[in-house]
Amino acid sequence: MQLNTIKPAAGAKRPRRRVGRGIGSGLGKTAGRGHKGQKSRSGGFHKVGFEGGQMPLQRRLPKRGFASHIRSEEVRVGDIGMVAGDMADIASLKAAGLVSLHATQVKVILAGELKRKVNVAGLRVTKGAREAIESAGGSIAEFKLVPKPRKLPKKEKAES
Repeated sequence: MQLNTIKPAAGAKRPRRRVGRGIGSGLGKTAGRGHKGQKSRSGGFHKVGFEGGQMPLQRRLPKRGFASHIRSEEVRVGDIGMVAGDMADIASLKAAGLVSLHATQVKVILAGELKRKVNVAGLRVTKGAREAIESAGGSIAEFKLVPKPRKLPKKEKAES
């Protein structure tokens, strides 16, 4: 059986309704649009959510939620061994295809087995993953979250 040989069930495909094709069709003259009004005219439509000038529902409801711009991902200890070389950082994980190219933060979790020595830098590491990496002979450089630079208050002009 192939998709191009399957026939649709009887009655599943109805013929298209041809409107405005004379009085005998049952949908002639106004073509099912009724008389007058915005919906009867060509090009007569309003945008989705428009409520005739009343404040639309989507604007009446309060805003909720937050979408973080920090793309955080997780990688397993067992997968870190697939990184080329003995250094594992975000760039090497991206090159190995273990995290997406858009990731800005990566956390190493305890899952799988680490078979060789790997040095980890610039990644967050769970307690279990830390023990697994150190027991395999690897080391972990401390992860430091770099704060965003704060705007300094403007200096007041000295009066002359």
